[in-house]
Amino acid sequence: MSANYGYTGKILRVNLTTGKTWTDDTMKYKDFIGGEGMSMKIMWDEVPAGTHPFAPENKIVFGAGPLCGTGVPCSGRTNITSLLPSNPYHAVSSSHMGGYFSVELKYAGWDMIVVEGRSPKPVWLRIEDDKVKIEDGRWVWGKGMFDAMAMISSQVGKEAQIAAIGPAGENQLNLAVIRTGASHSAGGHGGVMGSKNLKAIAVKGTGSVKIAAKPEEMMAIDKYMMSIIGANNQHVVPRFPQPWAEYTNSGSRWTAKKGLFWGAANPPVETGECYPEDMQSVGLRTHKAFQDLGAVAEKYTVRMGGCAHCPIRCHSQVRIPQLEEKYGIDPNVANTCMGYSSPTGIMFKGTPDLPGQEKGEQSMITKTLGSHLADDYGVWCNYGQIGRDVAWAYDHGVFKRVLPAEEYASIPWDLLEKGDPAFLVDFYDRVANKRGEIWHIADGSYWLAKRWNLGEEYWAYDKNKLWSKLGFPVHHANESQSQVGALISCFSNRDAQNHSHSNFGAAGIPIDLLKDIAAEEWGSRDAIDAPKNYSPMNASKAKFVKWSLTRTLLHNSLTLCNWMWPMATSPLKERKYRGDTGLEAKFYSLVTGIQKSKEDLDLDAERSFTLFRALTVRAMGTADMRKDHDQTTSWVVTAEKGKDGKAIPQFTPGTDRMTQDDMELGRTLVYKEFGWDEKTGAPTRARLEALGMADVADGLAAKGLLPA
Repeated sequence: MSANYGYTGKILRVNLTTGKTWTDDTMKYKDFIGGEGMSMKIMWDEVPAGTHPFAPENKIVFGAGPLCGTGVPCSGRTNITSLLPSNPYHAVSSSHMGGYFSVELKYAGWDMIVVEGRSPKPVWLRIEDDKVKIEDGRWVWGKGMFDAMAMISSQVGKEAQIAAIGPAGENQLNLAVIRTGASHSAGGHGGVMGSKNLKAIAVKGTGSVKIAAKPEEMMAIDKYMMSIIGANNQHVVPRFPQPWAEYTNSGSRWTAKKGLFWGAANPPVETGECYPEDMQSVGLRTHKAFQDLGAVAEKYTVRMGGCAHCPIRCHSQVRIPQLEEKYGIDPNVANTCMGYSSPTGIMFKGTPDLPGQEKGEQSMITKTLGSHLADDYGVWCNYGQIGRDVAWAYDHGVFKRVLPAEEYASIPWDLLEKGDPAFLVDFYDRVANKRGEIWHIADGSYWLAKRWNLGEEYWAYDKNKLWSKLGFPVHHANESQSQVGALISCFSNRDAQNHSHSNFGAAGIPIDLLKDIAAEEWGSRDAIDAPKNYSPMNASKAKFVKWSLTRTLLHNSLTLCNWMWPMATSPLKERKYRGDTGLEAKFYSLVTGIQKSKEDLDLDAERSFTLFRALTVRAMGTADMRKDHDQTTSWVVTAEKGKDGKAIPQFTPGTDRMTQDDMELGRTLVYKEFGWDEKTGAPTRARLEALGMADVADGLAAKGLLPA
């Protein structure tokens, strides 16, 4: 494989204990594609089981893939892999952020950064092309992310891209983020950077990424992809009726319409009708402020922002003068989805509008204030779970039981009760700076339940949305594509972060069309069900599960945005709404000059996913993944009750609950698809060797962790 196309061929290695930096060869990991796949191989080879995430021996890997920096649409993601502090076994996991960091890393000549050791004092890492220096970071330690990034930019230049932690990461909270830019964050590994006394990494590159294809070839495939791309999450029909649209869907994130504006732009910009064929209006399709903050946000919206090489722009950039007037913070806020919604989870008593406010204004203020605070402190919401944990602890008297009386009395619960977002100012300060006992809410659900003795009721309560006793919540699980979403979540070491299946199911086109496409991809129309109208598990659903798991890992390795990829559907009637699931391979082949079919790349992704599974087996010290890893909490397989209090049997229209027997069948069928042991769900020696990983098989065998 040539290092000249797609890949830079270089990995930056940094040991913060010794202060040494050196260059490694990307190509020795070539079988694992890039990004997440290569990072998994590095963790397997170099970080022994039993290592604590905050130990110097742990490593944290920032990875870009071969498509990053090449101009391929939606290819600006950064993959971050390390041991996960919130996981009870400290298993390997990945977090991901958008923005421009990974692209700048490629322009500086690096595919990845691997950091190990612990500096004796706070530092930050300066990378300017091939010049690498570990800088004294004591002057930025303790600063919030916004100030720290501005201060470091003053030293490196405004062109630099910076990945940093806030006080939450410095204080080694389990739930801490790494953030880049105004609003792009990766949840779960901020404390690992903090444990290494690494405040930030600043990258500035003046190079480029070479590609094998001729410019006209790349332009042709770019134009082709742009003809089948939808809106955010690859929703391919509009929410509102349009003259051109055969279908609409009330859940679509294609929110553009006549009369809907970026109201705070100068002059205001109308989103309009956005015909699918008009490539110049693609960035207007997704009005995320309208989606995330409500109709009131229209007049506060400056524009949509996003990541490198992305036409969709799913981060709303808003200006909220009330934040400056009442709280003295910057009125300019940017974020998307969970970044906005998680603060309202903490404010679970509601945020009613005050006299004189517009409808929804107080909610918008709460979301943007909370977003700013969480981003500046660097607190991770654990996909919204932190808010549900606050609600549970408050409503069930846990805070009153576990907090010292003086601390409990000092917390402004009255602000929470009346829906005053000023409660968030106090809350995030206590949590990020480890003040009192309440900060343990950021330990993550597993450790929190253990520390505060929350009991089985906590895990079994369906409104808590806890998917697994490993401590992570629902993230497109049983409510998304029936057993497909449910089983996908069983294979994770954290919230699943998988959108391959959910984007397909929520594309917006009618279920009969989706079933036709499903039959073409996974062999049967029964691979998918209509929402809350589920049928029992079958082999085609297992194929869909495997495809979704491996495609998501493929995207995290190439590195592509899994919020948008894969392109299984399109907005074009003349294509019968079909997308093209071979696009990843087409781009890879053109960029690298290495010809791969979609089946070839899927096999490469399967290799990396099987390695991830082996890493989990090693971390847990058991081959019985079915029993010890893949099980759900009890509510998932318990019939829900209707309004009359009677149980609604599973597979009755209107419910999304599973049965234990059906889920066990599902696990077996998925194990079979991967070629793993059908009893335990662990990779077999035969499958590992077939995937070229005899060394991994030997490593598991040496610990007695291969299935019998």
